[in-house]
Amino acid sequence: MTRMFHTTLVLAALLFAGAFAGTVHAQQAAKTPSQALLENWNDIGKRLVTMAEDWPADKYDYKLTPETRSFQQVLLHIAGSNYDLLKNVTGAKVGDGRNDPPVAEYKTKAEVVAFLKKSIEDGAAEIQKEGDAGVLKHLDYWIGYTEHMGEHYGLLVAYYRANKLVPPESRPKK
Repeated sequence: MTRMFHTTLVLAALLFAGAFAGTVHAQQAAKTPSQALLENWNDIGKRLVTMAEDWPADKYDYKLTPETRSFQQVLLHIAGSNYDLLKNVTGAKVGDGRNDPPVAEYKTKAEVVAFLKKSIEDGAAEIQKEGDAGVLKHLDYWIGYTEHMGEHYGLLVAYYRANKLVPPESRPKK
């Protein structure tokens, strides 16, 4: 599938979803592309930050298997990738855009959580700055990297389950 076709297909899906949402929820205004993206970006970002804060500090080096990244390395990878996205979208170096920033530079749980939070906040700020025109111009990047966060969220759920822990989103709501 060509990039242009993929972008057109995604845009059509966004427009259809907006039209469908407007039909189903007539009292709510349809979201613009940048609003829909921002909502999705912040939703998965919030879930990841909650996990990063919730996971025990003494298990940050836990790996599902010896060949996989540790919990900490997954979080650093997500944050580094978020900054790689921002570099691709803005054309400027923003934050630590290395795909896998070294654990040695983010030694504590607090440093990892702060780095992850900042990468998500910086992404949200860029979505708001770009608005619809910018988001649509870089739609492949935004969708791909938002999905990337979602894929790693699923991986971290497996880390919880392997440790007989319940992920925050699966816990009973108070």
